[in-house]
Amino acid sequence: MFPNSSNLGRPPFPPKYQQQSTSFAKLPLNIPPTLLSHQQIVVPPFHFRSAVLSRALLNGNIEAAPAVSPVITLQPATYGSVSPVSTSDALMSFQGRKRQSQQSVPDDAKRQRIRSRDSDTAVVNQAVPFQEERRRSFPSSISVQSPVLHGHGSPALIRSVPPWQDTLFPDPRETGLPVAKDKLSQQVLELFQTCRQQASDLDRKELCRAQLQREIQLIFPLSRLFLVGSSLNGFGTRTSDGDLCLVVKEEPVNQKTEARRILSLVQKLFSTKLSSYIERPQLIRAKVPIVKFRDRVSNVDFDLNVNNVIGIRNTFLLRTYAFIENRVRPLVLVVKKWASFHEINDASRGTLNSYSLVLMVLHYLQTLPEPILPSLQKNYPECFDPAMQLHLVHQAPRTIPPYISKNGSSLGDLLVGFFKYYATEFDWNHQMISVREAKAIARPDGIEWRNKFICVEEPFDGTNTARAVHEKQKFDMIKGEFAQAWRLLQDKKDLNCILPLKAARQKR
Repeated sequence: MFPNSSNLGRPPFPPKYQQQSTSFAKLPLNIPPTLLSHQQIVVPPFHFRSAVLSRALLNGNIEAAPAVSPVITLQPATYGSVSPVSTSDALMSFQGRKRQSQQSVPDDAKRQRIRSRDSDTAVVNQAVPFQEERRRSFPSSISVQSPVLHGHGSPALIRSVPPWQDTLFPDPRETGLPVAKDKLSQQVLELFQTCRQQASDLDRKELCRAQLQREIQLIFPLSRLFLVGSSLNGFGTRTSDGDLCLVVKEEPVNQKTEARRILSLVQKLFSTKLSSYIERPQLIRAKVPIVKFRDRVSNVDFDLNVNNVIGIRNTFLLRTYAFIENRVRPLVLVVKKWASFHEINDASRGTLNSYSLVLMVLHYLQTLPEPILPSLQKNYPECFDPAMQLHLVHQAPRTIPPYISKNGSSLGDLLVGFFKYYATEFDWNHQMISVREAKAIARPDGIEWRNKFICVEEPFDGTNTARAVHEKQKFDMIKGEFAQAWRLLQDKKDLNCILPLKAARQKR
């Protein structure tokens, strides 16, 4: 599928539940359903040199070990009286019968298992089983007959995307990124490597998710809390907010009434019992209402919605796009940083949200004379079926190979072309951006699209993700920024002329 497909995002559902029913009420409640394998994480004092040396030895590459490395210690964080980064009773409640029966295993054996090759972060009884346990403890992955997805090249090149090592300290010798030969491309790549989300950032968000699910299940016992959005879709940065989806039942929830009532209870929980570590919980009554809050332990801002399950589906659609072509993630990150710097990346202020910006980049890459991306929903409809059960959503795309394009454009050329496309070629008045169709299509005549300045189709439910842009002044400002960026980049070929790199790196 995509990087880390063997670990990332596998809810631990035993086969018997898959066979019985799709209802959430049938699923086991003593295991935290998450789209991550980062459950019950223990982060001991971490020695960088030892970790790199161990990995080098495992990979048979002794020369990769650094001569000198700093010692970095991650301090444990606590949530009230419970420490989610320790082997507390609260964590042990999720461990299940098999692991609880192994508590007498010697410490050395436990450490050896925790630091196995299959786990880059230290995990205590991860609910996702190890390789040898897989066939017994959760449903097998969907078998999908995938068409050959490439534009050019030998069949020998068609393979699954290599596993993404989701480590606390990613290997700086990573080879999965494009080669940058010109100045602008080098700037794009360097900014991406500096600002992209690290595994330690993801770990902090997952610790908060696990703790909040534990508390929310005291009110809604059948609920599950999912981490979604940029934290998982491959387009996150070091400072990305966390998006959470609270699924309380299988059936849709009325967002105007029922979702608001549920979120009111969640907000009350946050502002009372959990006030020691949850700051400023605020209920936002939008089309999809959310509770905004900040977690003091992880220092991350979160948005929590109820039953907006489209967010779970599009997380894995975007993640697949992110990793089938190695130029996608650097381009998206730079565009998001540029939009944020020029203040056109804030839906609450009538400009573009990050999701719309990502779809705009994907659409551009799909519409080039020699496309860099296909339509995954057209080529693999069975992998992105809107009716697929939620606990299978992460599994289906695992067989999708990389997309091999004939287009050899550099990151710099693609960035200039992106701004040119939206400044001079795209017809804002009559066209809609559609990643699902991999082309610009005529605007529908429905109320969702009427009198809208920017139309970006949500790939699953067909709504307008850019509906927040409802003022002509803001629309003109957005178009003006695209036009100016194209003129400056075309002339100077220097990213600093549209995005001061020093400030962007500091903000990360």
